[in-house]
Amino acid sequence: MNESSGIDLEDSKDQERSQGEIPTASAPENLEIQGLQKEIQDLETQIKEKEARYVYLYAEFENFKKRSIKERSELIKYGWESVARDLLQTADNLERAMAHVPAGTDQNFMQGLSMVLNQFRSSLQKQGVEVIDSLEKQFDPNFHEAVGQEPSPLPSGVITREHARGYTLHGRLLRPAQVVLSSGQQ
Repeated sequence: MNESSGIDLEDSKDQERSQGEIPTASAPENLEIQGLQKEIQDLETQIKEKEARYVYLYAEFENFKKRSIKERSELIKYGWESVARDLLQTADNLERAMAHVPAGTDQNFMQGLSMVLNQFRSSLQKQGVEVIDSLEKQFDPNFHEAVGQEPSPLPSGVITREHARGYTLHGRLLRPAQVVLSSGQQ
């Protein structure tokens, strides 16, 4: 072989490459390329899995934050529920005491007790405690506790008397009203 023919071969290979033909790699190079492609695919799969985990954890954390905020606000709103129940018993006892005051008791004293009771009720109301209006309403087991039934001119199932008032705290039942229902006219 002469040098000019070697150059001709190189020129012809360059011409083939420029015409779009891809040079074929040897078998060891193919294995290496395939190994690298497989490694790239494995790494891409790992990245996708880690991204999916990240998105899941991020969403879970956002849900946790929302849940924490809700729980905190409910704790502030309803956290004093047991204290409110105890205070309602005090209000009930004050009402009973005023209803059974002996005749001849000083009216100024009675007026003072009435003012204290009204102030007490007002303070409870400011904190979200509301009275359940029951008289002459239809019985609702979500807010009323039936303790008896009596004949009356009202339709059956309507509340005729209230033994103990019911209360809600920000719309949530604090204590059901103890009521007597009408059995209708006999």
